[in-house]
Amino acid sequence: MHCPFCAADDTKVIDSRLVAEGDSVRRRRECQTCGERFTTFETAELVMPRIVKRDGKREPFNEEKLKKGLEKALEKRPVSVEEQEAALNRIMHRLRSTGERELPSGRVGEEVMNELRQIDGVAYVRFASVYRDFQDVSEFQAEIQKLTTEDG
Repeated sequence: MHCPFCAADDTKVIDSRLVAEGDSVRRRRECQTCGERFTTFETAELVMPRIVKRDGKREPFNEEKLKKGLEKALEKRPVSVEEQEAALNRIMHRLRSTGERELPSGRVGEEVMNELRQIDGVAYVRFASVYRDFQDVSEFQAEIQKLTTEDG
């Protein structure tokens, strides 16, 4: 780590502490050349895979888009914000843990549906109807029948 005061590259860590509930490390450093002290923060850089759309386009993973999709499906449902955030984190963890650099967009949709199926049946059917582009009532009925059969 270069000293921000004199640009020397010889600095020494004199104290380290966990911050942000253990998600970051705060380090106090001292420059061995000029003696100045400064603080740095270290966090893990977790890279999400790129998303390959149905038409073949590739785009960076968009957490906000995923969050909005979950929120829309769960709108006016008895699911707390904390539960929604936990679901979002679980989906992102599963996508990241594939170890793949790219994932088809369908994989993201399936992960969302798996999560919604566990949280709220109505939100699941709501999301599935848009995601799978239901064309008539029979498709809703079939999905609801599958859901009730799995839960029963």
